[in-house]
Amino acid sequence: SVGFHGQIIDTRLFTKLTVIVGEIANFVAYIYAPAVLVTPLGALSIIVSAVLAHFLLKEKLQKMGILGCLLCIVGSTVIVLHAPEEQSLTSVEEIWELATQPAFLLYTASAVAVALVLILYFAPRYGQTNIMVYIGICSIIGSLTVMSVKAIGIAIKLTLEGTNQLKYLQTWIFGTVAITCIITQLNYLNMALDTFNTTVVSPIYYAMFTSFTILASAIMFKDYSGQSVSSIASELCGFITVLSGTAVLHSTREPDPPTTSDMYAPISPKVSWFIQGNGELWKQKEEDGSPPSFITILRQDYFK
Repeated sequence: SVGFHGQIIDTRLFTKLTVIVGEIANFVAYIYAPAVLVTPLGALSIIVSAVLAHFLLKEKLQKMGILGCLLCIVGSTVIVLHAPEEQSLTSVEEIWELATQPAFLLYTASAVAVALVLILYFAPRYGQTNIMVYIGICSIIGSLTVMSVKAIGIAIKLTLEGTNQLKYLQTWIFGTVAITCIITQLNYLNMALDTFNTTVVSPIYYAMFTSFTILASAIMFKDYSGQSVSSIASELCGFITVLSGTAVLHSTREPDPPTTSDMYAPISPKVSWFIQGNGELWKQKEEDGSPPSFITILRQDYFK
């Protein structure tokens, strides 16, 4: 049992390390590529997870699951081929000007207002029964998280290149917004995962989070300005293809097994009640010997 327990700890440590490395790589990607490209490509992580689970965890990847992976790959390829180019920004002040333009301020105010209504009114009343409440909060706040994280990433890149951006107040404002949004997003995402099935939460969250992030990035950075209608339509088709592949892949996953409070707890013994001929009760546990030779009138099995 000690060896098995140690294996569990090693697996959890490896999982945490890989998650940290993945998030760092994702952070770097937002620095060098537009959010409308990086966010949809997050579906590739679903493919990697499915393939690794097939070979390492011996989880069977069904034919429809393979089809879902192919759809994600095709859609991601289309998005990459038609993605807009990243803007060249030279200071945090330029990002601040983009963040304070009327269109993005309107989006930010609307996002915060809707999130507050969901948090204060709908979450206490309908959060445990309606999956869209928690996921809606995560997705809306997540779009603001990506915008602020992208601003911080660009500030760090410029600072490392020799242009100090830490002296600007805007850098610290973006950092405060990012920390607040990340904490809120993770809190309600965990609540959604604890309340509803992962196979349902993951595709819905991916679709809503990606959609709001693309909308926020298009408003703030004007990613689609200068692109042709055909390029925008092709990228939209690629995004829909990725969504379809994600839904198909998750629909083929087996439901998570029920968890127990203590995996090492022994199974409770089965208890039988017998009524003797004189009306006295006699209780027999499973580990006891065979019951006495009297007629059983009542037998009840239960678990403590």
